[in-house]
Amino acid sequence: MEIAAIFLPLAAAFIAGFFGRFIGDRGAQIVTCAAVLAAAAISVMLFMQIGLGGPEAARTVELFTWIDSGSFEVSWALRLDTLTAVMLVVVNGVSAMVHVYSVGYMSHDPSKARFMAYLSLFTFMMLMLVTADNLLQMFFGWEGVGLASYLLINFWFHKTSANDASMKAFLVNRVGDFGFALGIMAVFLIFGTIQFDQIFAQVAAKADLSINFLGFQVHALTCACLLLFVGAMGKSAQLGLHTWLPDAMEGPTPVSALIHAATMVTAGVFMLARMSPVFEYAPAALSFVTVMGALTAIVAATIGMTQFDIKRVIAYSTMSQLGYMFFAIGVGAYPAAVFHLMTHAFFKALLFLGAGSVIHAMSDEQDMRNMGGIWKLIPVTYVMMWIGNLALAGIPFFAGYYSKDMILEVAYAKHTAAGSFAFWLGLGAALMTAFYSWRLLILTFHGRPRANETVMAHVHESPLVMLLPLCVLAVGALFSGWVAYDWFVGHDWAEFWGESILMRAGEHGTIIDAAHHVPAWVPLSPFIAGLIGIALAYLFYMIKPDLPGQFVGAFRSLHGIVFRKYYFDELYNALFVKPAMALGFGLWKGGDQVVIDGFGPDGAARVTRGLSVVASRLQTGYVFHYAFVMVIGVVALVGWFWFR
Repeated sequence: MEIAAIFLPLAAAFIAGFFGRFIGDRGAQIVTCAAVLAAAAISVMLFMQIGLGGPEAARTVELFTWIDSGSFEVSWALRLDTLTAVMLVVVNGVSAMVHVYSVGYMSHDPSKARFMAYLSLFTFMMLMLVTADNLLQMFFGWEGVGLASYLLINFWFHKTSANDASMKAFLVNRVGDFGFALGIMAVFLIFGTIQFDQIFAQVAAKADLSINFLGFQVHALTCACLLLFVGAMGKSAQLGLHTWLPDAMEGPTPVSALIHAATMVTAGVFMLARMSPVFEYAPAALSFVTVMGALTAIVAATIGMTQFDIKRVIAYSTMSQLGYMFFAIGVGAYPAAVFHLMTHAFFKALLFLGAGSVIHAMSDEQDMRNMGGIWKLIPVTYVMMWIGNLALAGIPFFAGYYSKDMILEVAYAKHTAAGSFAFWLGLGAALMTAFYSWRLLILTFHGRPRANETVMAHVHESPLVMLLPLCVLAVGALFSGWVAYDWFVGHDWAEFWGESILMRAGEHGTIIDAAHHVPAWVPLSPFIAGLIGIALAYLFYMIKPDLPGQFVGAFRSLHGIVFRKYYFDELYNALFVKPAMALGFGLWKGGDQVVIDGFGPDGAARVTRGLSVVASRLQTGYVFHYAFVMVIGVVALVGWFWFR
C-alpha cells in the first residue's frame, strides 16, 4: 500500500512523459490525475493507520541495497512514521487538487501532457524526500524537486522571463544545496553513518564533541546543524537565499501552488523536524534558526504590503509564513512548525489556485491595479479567496488561527532573547499579513472596475474542474486546524508524534506544554493584530483610497526600499552576477579565444595557412624556378646531414 502511495505518481509521470503523444492530452490528464488521487486516498489510509495507530504502527520498508562500498552501506528504504504520514497527506492531497485544477487551467496550452508529467514527477520527488530513511536518499529527493521545479518554472520556455526565473531558482538553490551536502558530510564524520536511527541513537554521546572546520575547533553538532540549515534556507526561501521565490511566479499558477504551498518550500521545515534529535543538542544553531525565521517573517510581510502582482503578494506571504515555521523550530517546538506547515498547505494552495481563477477570469491579467469590481461576476472564487485569507490572517476558528497562534505562544513561552525577538516580530508580521491579505481582496474584487471594457466583458467564473479543487482545499482551510489541534500540539501530541519528533523536556516539561500556560493576552494578541490589519486595509483601500498615495509620498524613501525588496537582487547582481559574468567573458575572450585557440588550433591553422601562401608563390609554371627549389632542397638536406 505504501509503495503505491509513493510510486504511482512516478508511473504516471513516465506514462504521460514518454507516451503522451500516443494516449493524447486527455489520456495524459486522466492517467496523472487518477494516479495522484489514488495516492492521496492511500495516504489518508496510511495516516489513519500510522498517525492514529500509535508508535507501534511506525515501520521501515526496505526496498533494496542502494550503495555497498566497504563499510559504507546505504539502503533504499521507506521510513513510515507519524511525521512521514502527515507529509504524505499534505503532499499527495494538495498535489491531487493541483492536478485536477490544471485540467481546466491549462486547457488552452498545447503541451498539456508534458505539464502533467512534470507535475507528477515533482510530486514523486517530494515523496522520495519525505519518506527517506537516510540523508543520502533525502538528498536525492531534495535535488529531484530542484530539477522538477526548474522544469515547471521554465515550462513556458519561449519567455525570456521564465528562462531567467528558472535559472535563478536553480542557482540560488545550489548555494543552499552545497551547504546541505557539507552538512551530510559533517554528520557522517561525526556519527560514521547517515542512517537516521543510527544517528539518533548516538546523539547524546556526541553532545560535547568538537571538530576542526576551516581551521577552527567548533562544536560538532552545532556546525553540522548550521550547515544543514543552510540547505533549508535555500529550499525554504529564508532571508538571504529567498530571491528566487517571487521570480518563480513566472511558471503557470498551478506550479506556484504546488511549489509554494505543500511541497518544495516546506522541504527545509521537514528536514529540520526530521533532524530534531540532533538539533536538540545544538542550542546555538537553534537560536540562529529562530532569529533568521523571525527576520524572514517580518521582511517578507513588509514587502508583501507593497507589491501589486497578485501572485507575488501571495508568494511573499508564503515566505513570511515559512519564517514562522522556522522560528517555531528554533524555539524547539517542532510539532507546532509541522502543524503550521499542514494548515498552511491547505489555505495557501487555496489562495494560489484562487488567484489563478482570478487571472483566468481577467484574461491573464495579474496586476491588481487593473482589477476591481468583479466579485459579483466570480462569486465562488470570491468566497474561496475570503476563506483562504481568513485562514492566513489567523482569524478564529479558521485553520491558520490554531497553528499561527501556537507558534507565537511557544515563542513567548521560550523566555529567551531569541524567543522574545521572534514573538514580537511574529506579532508585527501577523498585523501586516492581515493588512496585505485584505488589500489583495479589496483591490482585486471591490471598488470600481479598472480593467478595460474588453477584459471586463469576458470576466466569467472558472469551470467546475477548477472550482471543485478550491472547495476541497477550502474544507482543509476551514477545519484542519480544529480537527488536528489535539493531535499535533494539544493533549495528545506526545502519543501522536511518538519517536518521529524528539523534544527534550525541561524543568516544566516541553515547550509545547509550557505554551499552554502563557498569559491570556498572548493568544489574544495575534487576533487583535489581525483585526487592526484588516481595519487598516479597509481604511486605506476602501474608505479613503487616496491614503496609500499620501503615505507613499510622505515616506517615499522607505517605501522605495521596501518596494524594491530591500535591493537584495541589485546587491547580489553587483556582488556576484556582474563579477561572474565579467570573469566568464574575460576567460572566454582572453583565455579561450586568445590563448587556447590562438596558440592551439587557430594558431596552427594560421601558421599552416601562411606557409601554404608562401609555398603557393613558387608555383609559377617556370622549369628553372622548380630546378632552383630542388637545388635549395638538396643543399638543405646535405647541410642537415653535415651538421649532424
